[in-house]
Amino acid sequence: MRFSFLPLPCFGLFARLAFLGACVSVGLSHTALGQAAHPAAPHPAAPHQAAVTALMVSDIHFDPFHDPEQAKALAAAPPERWRAILEKPASANQKEAFDALQQTCHARGVDTPYTLFNSSLKAMRTQAGDAKFMTVSGDLIAHAFTCRYAKVFPAAAPGDYEAFVVKTIDFVVGQLRAAFPGMPVYVSLGNNDSGCGDYKLDAGGSFLTGAGHAIAAALPASQRLEALKQLGPAGYYSIKMAAPMQDTRLIVVNDLVMSSKYTTCAGKPDPAPAETELAWLKQQLDKAQAAGEKVWVMGHIPPGIDPYSTVAKLRNVCAGKTPSEFLADDKMADLLVDHAAAIRLGIFAHTHMDELRLLQPEGDAAATGGGNVAIKMVSSISPVDGNVPSFTIARVNPATAELVDYEVVKAANMTGVDEAGASAPWTLEYDYAKTYHQPEFTPAALKTLVGNFTTDKDAATAESQAYIRNYFVGDMSRELTPFWPEYVCALDHYSAKGFAACVCAAK
Repeated sequence: MRFSFLPLPCFGLFARLAFLGACVSVGLSHTALGQAAHPAAPHPAAPHQAAVTALMVSDIHFDPFHDPEQAKALAAAPPERWRAILEKPASANQKEAFDALQQTCHARGVDTPYTLFNSSLKAMRTQAGDAKFMTVSGDLIAHAFTCRYAKVFPAAAPGDYEAFVVKTIDFVVGQLRAAFPGMPVYVSLGNNDSGCGDYKLDAGGSFLTGAGHAIAAALPASQRLEALKQLGPAGYYSIKMAAPMQDTRLIVVNDLVMSSKYTTCAGKPDPAPAETELAWLKQQLDKAQAAGEKVWVMGHIPPGIDPYSTVAKLRNVCAGKTPSEFLADDKMADLLVDHAAAIRLGIFAHTHMDELRLLQPEGDAAATGGGNVAIKMVSSISPVDGNVPSFTIARVNPATAELVDYEVVKAANMTGVDEAGASAPWTLEYDYAKTYHQPEFTPAALKTLVGNFTTDKDAATAESQAYIRNYFVGDMSRELTPFWPEYVCALDHYSAKGFAACVCAAK
């Protein structure tokens, strides 16, 4: 889920000035705050092996209510019959009914109808037909799902809403599986993926059992039962990735419960699920590290600072205001840097933007050692924020489990179809290695890249300009340019204290 964008052409300069406000030097340079301290433990050498193709997809936000009349047929049908229903001609009053639904639910944009979802699947098959696996980092269903359902089904019985959410998730995952038969599809849940509402969840509830079956069905057959045992109670799981990946463990977190916005379905805060999951995560990381396994960690909401929200809310961090953070605390980030020797990649999303992060030891983690972790944040299929739909084609070394390179592929327009209703072309947005001149997406490479961004405070270099242009797929450079130095501080400072020190350091 992404907050709506603000009109930054006028807002940008004002926000940046207010954000910096009475900034004073805290006597710490950017380098002293962690760029040089606690370097990542060197990864053991592995035999050279050709990279394989993988797909990274996120924030699909499929909307079964795009044609409200069709939604009634979907509710009465099993997920395996949905495609036939959705491929029928639109209802006579589709546009009027959908517009009314958008207005009632105060929608900020349009999520992903079946035509766009289907167009993205065709593009994935065309451009990454040799993919060995796919990662899907959360938010499978549309925004304002509860409002849409209530409007279309005002007389629904208790439990019907949850059943429809589960069927929607089942359909989305099923379509991904059908597009690449037999290929592992590794899925995490997002904050919208709930049987009772955005950022709401009951640990051990029936929703997680239903969604867990859909997610487990997309995994390698040998891993399904083990994953299902973990998914049902809490929505997270840890499994060995299938060949060609070698000795690589995928740990999938359900970090909705780690958000400060999280409540139970009854609307009550509850810290217990996050505490239980963090204990489980530490146990999984400890075991993987002791076994010499390479680790990928995937979730939806990234750890660290939310720089856009910090600026939008005029948080003057130099005057002691706390910056906005994606999660309620730094505990997950601390765990990741503590186990950096084993972790090869973190995959998150949530912002709908194409981004990166470098976790470096800060706060308590800095005192106990640790290393650096490379984080890839995957852009969205959904065009709800005015962005162009996109997905990522990755190149992965299966022996080292390192992300070697990736390409971001974008739709021709926000709908994914042409004027005749046929799938429109999807084309290359950019290539990571060619654009940023880095040999791989590793902590060392990101350290160099973010360091280059840090010294380029005016965003004058080709690399900085490329990042700003590609951050919002479809290019809205004005979104990032006004607060580039502040944004860069968020790339490699995940704690509030470290971020504030970076922003307010003497220039």
